Amino acid sequence: MDTIEMWFQSQGLNLLSTIFRLVIIAAIGILLIRLAQKLVRKVLEKSKLEKAAHSLILTLTSTLLYVLLGLIMASSIGIDVTGIVALASVATLAVSLALQNMLANVIGGFTLLYTHPFGSGDFVEIAGQSGTVQEVGIAYTKLLTPDNKLVSIPNSAVVGAQIVNYTVTGIRRVEIAVSASYDAPAQLVIDTLVGAADEPTVLTEPEKPYAVLTTYGESTIGYALRFWVKGDDYWNALFAVNQKIKTEFDAHGVQMSYPHLNVHLDK
Repeated sequence: MDTIEMWFQSQGLNLLSTIFRLVIIAAIGILLIRLAQKLVRKVLEKSKLEKAAHSLILTLTSTLLYVLLGLIMASSIGIDVTGIVALASVATLAVSLALQNMLANVIGGFTLLYTHPFGSGDFVEIAGQSGTVQEVGIAYTKLLTPDNKLVSIPNSAVVGAQIVNYTVTGIRRVEIAVSASYDAPAQLVIDTLVGAADEPTVLTEPEKPYAVLTTYGESTIGYALRFWVKGDDYWNALFAVNQKIKTEFDAHGVQMSYPHLNVHLDK
C-alpha cells in the first residue's frame, strides 16, 4: 500500500514538473516569437518590398516559428520529434491534395511578390474588378473599389488573369467620346472640345489635349477628346471636363444631336 502511494506521489511530481517545464518553454517561446515578429516587421518597413506583401511574409514567418516551438515542446517531454516530422510529412501530402486551391493561392502570392506586377496603393484592374491595391495576403489580394467596397480575389486567379496597372506610369490618358449634329462645323466642334479641356489638372505633356473626328453616324458625327492627367487626378478631371463640354457646346451653339428620323411628305 505504501509503495502504491509513493508511486502516485512520484508520478504526480513528475507530471507537475513536466507541465511546469512546458509552461516555461511556451512562455519563453511566445516571447521570442513576438520579438522576432517585431524584428521582421521593422526589417520589412525599412526594405523596398511593397507594403502589400508584408502581411504574407509576417503570416508565414509566424506559422513557421509556432510550428518550431511545438516541436521543441514535444521534444522536451521525450516525444520522438523525428516520428512527428515524418507523420507531418504524410499529413501534409494528404492535406495538400485536399487543399489544392488554397496551396495554389499561396504559391500565387509568392509569384506576385516575385513578378511584382503592382504595388500597394496602385489602381489596377484584375479579373474584371477595378480598385486600389490594399494588401497581398497569404491567399487573397484585396482591392478597395472607388465606391469603397473591399474585393478579395484569390491569388491564383490574380496570377492567371490579365492585370492592368493604371498607376505604375504615373499618368493616364483620358478619352471622352461625344457626338454632335451634322449642322455643326467639324472644326468648330474640335476647337470647342479642346477648349473644354482647359483645366488645371490637365497636363500638356507628353502631349497637349486634342480632339478628332471619329465616325459618321446616321444622325450624328462622332468625336473624341483626348488628354493626359496624373493618375490620382483621373476621375476628377474626367468629371470636370465632361461637365465643361456641355457648357462650351451651349456657349458656341454646338448641338449634341441624337438619333432622329426626317419624314418628307409629297403633296
